[in-house]
Amino acid sequence: MPFFSRAIFHVVHWAARKGLRDDHGDSAAHRKHTARRTGIRGETYAYWYLRRHGYIFVARNYTPRGIKGELDLVGYDGETLAFVEVRTRTLRQDLTALPELSITTDKQRVVARTAQRFLAERHVGEGPCRFDVLAIDNLPGRSPAVRLHKDAFSPQL
Repeated sequence: MPFFSRAIFHVVHWAARKGLRDDHGDSAAHRKHTARRTGIRGETYAYWYLRRHGYIFVARNYTPRGIKGELDLVGYDGETLAFVEVRTRTLRQDLTALPELSITTDKQRVVARTAQRFLAERHVGEGPCRFDVLAIDNLPGRSPAVRLHKDAFSPQL
C-alpha cells in the first residue's frame, strides 16, 4: 500500500506543479468558487501527502448532525488517531501570513467538539488522539509548500 500512496501522491504533486489555484475572473462569486476549489484541491493534496507518510484515514470531511463543525481528515498515524485540519493559502504580494495562524481558539474549540462527537458516534475506544495542522502554501506557478504540525493544539472544551 505505501507504494500505491507514493505513486498517487506523485501524480497529485505533478498536477499541482503550477499551483493549486486557477485565476480566471474578478467577480465576488467567482473568487468564492475559486477559493472553494483551491481548498478542495488542498485537501486532496494533503490527503495523499499524509498517506505517503503512513497515515491511514478513516474519514474525510466529517460533519456531524446538529452541531457546527467539520473535520477535514481523520486517520491513524501509527496507534494515534489524528484529527487533521488542512489550511491552504495562496501567497501573493499582499497576503503573506502563514495559513496555520488562521486557526483561532474558537476554531480549535469547534474542532475539539466535533472530534468528541466523532469518537462518540464511531464508538472509538480509549487510545491516544491528537490534533494536527497541515499548512499548504499555494505558490502560483510553483509546487505547493507543505508544513505538518503534529499535536498542534490540545482540546479546549
